[in-house]
Order: sequence, then structure tokens, then C-alpha cells
Amino acid sequence: MTPRTIGFIGGGNMAASLIGGLLADGTPASQIWVSAPSETTQLKHKERFGIHVVADNNELVRHCNVVVLAVKPQKMHEVCTEIAATVRSSKPLVVSVAAGVRTADIDRWLGGSTALIRTMPNTPALVQCGATALYATAQANNSQRESAETLMRAVGLTLWLEEEDLMDAVTALSGSGPAYFFLMLEALEEAGVKLGLPTETSRLLALQTAFGAAKMALESPEDCATLRKRVTSPGGTTERAIGILEQGDLRRLFATALTGARDRARELADQFGKA
Repeated sequence: MTPRTIGFIGGGNMAASLIGGLLADGTPASQIWVSAPSETTQLKHKERFGIHVVADNNELVRHCNVVVLAVKPQKMHEVCTEIAATVRSSKPLVVSVAAGVRTADIDRWLGGSTALIRTMPNTPALVQCGATALYATAQANNSQRESAETLMRAVGLTLWLEEEDLMDAVTALSGSGPAYFFLMLEALEEAGVKLGLPTETSRLLALQTAFGAAKMALESPEDCATLRKRVTSPGGTTERAIGILEQGDLRRLFATALTGARDRARELADQFGKA
């Protein structure tokens, strides 16, 4: 087995994004495997990436020292119990990208004492601009932690958590976060149209403004509050708009929304763990 042979159980969009990121970072196609029951999916990955494709999850585990569980949360129990014996024999690092499934449950389904890292990527990973939080169990050594971080860094920013319970907050903030920004972009576009702008003009102005603001915030050493104050001239148009948003208690609304998302993540984790 090569020093780092990576296998993906599940051939959906997140797996494809990670595979593309690994290849772009220089990982040879010969070191990447994917298993999927659909022949169509297998052929698609074979033609697009030139990697190994199989239908048998256990065959993939036997060939890989990093196994990425890239299936839907509802399928995790089934997949883990299917590969449990092979995982106990081969002892790969197991990386989960499934939202809302706790490491204790995955480890139990795999038979215990698994080197396991749970991650929470978000959909911008599909365009190599993701944000991923990672949590490692005690069985994962430093080399395995580095392998997981390298994997997820291929599609964006990575951050480690010391407490797994914080994954629910991450899910609420960055996991669900792209939808919040899409909603704000919808609202900005609609408001621009109501002010008389053509729809396409309003859409492009909203999109580029969001992109530019995020790029400025990422590249600036200053926090967002300072950047906001810099573009808010006293008595000007921005101050008027910000004042109206603050009167609408926007901060409280976001805090309530994220708390609701966090609580729902906990509820789902409890449901998945009952299997």
C-alpha cells in the first residue's frame, strides 16, 4: 500500500470536489479510490479523474489507509456496519464528512477503537472555497490528523475543534451559512429591482459586492466591525441603511436563527445515533 492511499465511500458532489482538490494539489490518481453502487457513477469518476473505481466498499477499505465516509447521514449506520470487520482488520484512518453523525456512534458501528476524524465542510467546497471544521478522536495520531487536514485543505479553509459538541455550532454557522448568504443576495437583488435596476444588473452588483466584501474581510487584519465603520460615513447613505437594519434587530434575528439550527443539529444527531 502506498504511504497515503485515499478511498471515498460515496461518489456524490462532496467526494468529487475533494477528489478534484487532491488531484489539483498533486496527489496521483493512482492513490485515489472511490466506491459507488451505480455503474454510471463509477464510469463518471473513472472518465473524469482516472482514479480507481469499485462497487465493493470492503474492497476499497482493503486498499486504502484513509477511508472517507462521504455518504448521506441516513446511510452511515448501514455503511459502517458493512465495513466494520474490514476496518478492524486494516485499521485505516476513517474520515467522516457526514453532517450530524457523532464520532461515538460511528466508532460503535465500526466496532470500536477506530482512528476517526469527523469533519464539517460546507458547499463552497464544491468550488474550492469551503470552510471545514475537524475533530479528532484520541485514537487518531498526529500523522493521521495531518492527512485529514491536508485532505480538507484541498477544498478551502480548515480549523480544528477541541470539543466535538462545538460541531453543532459549526453546522449552524458555516454548514448552513451559505444558504443565509444566498437569502441575503436574493433580498438585495429584489430590493435593487424595486429601486428600478434591471434584474441582471441588480443580481451582478449584489454578487460582486458580496464577493468583494468577503475578500476584503479575509485579507484585512482588522475585524468586520472596523471595516464596516470605515465605509459608514456619518450622515451618509450607508449609515442610514445600517441604522434601519439595526432597528430591525438583525443581530438578534441571526442569533435566534443560528441557535435554532444548532438545536436542530443536536436533534438530528440524536436520531442518527439511535441506529
